[in-house]
Amino acid sequence: MVLAELRIARGISQEKLSFEAGVDRSYISLLERGHKSPTLDTVFNLCRALDTRFDQLATLLQAKLEELNDPGHDAR
Repeated sequence: MVLAELRIARGISQEKLSFEAGVDRSYISLLERGHKSPTLDTVFNLCRALDTRFDQLATLLQAKLEELNDPGHDAR
């Protein structure tokens, strides 16, 4: 979810992100849907392609995990 949110906020297509990060476009789709987990190298390549520091991504991921684990969160 966080990857898709960052990508969309930057106005980047899955195709462009995949090219910039050196991965297949279908892999980006799988990552965004939570069907695959990236290697650390891929995470850093995605950060570079999204012009986002690793610590910023980690903070966004932590916030999303906390949101999803909140008992009051509506998972619709």
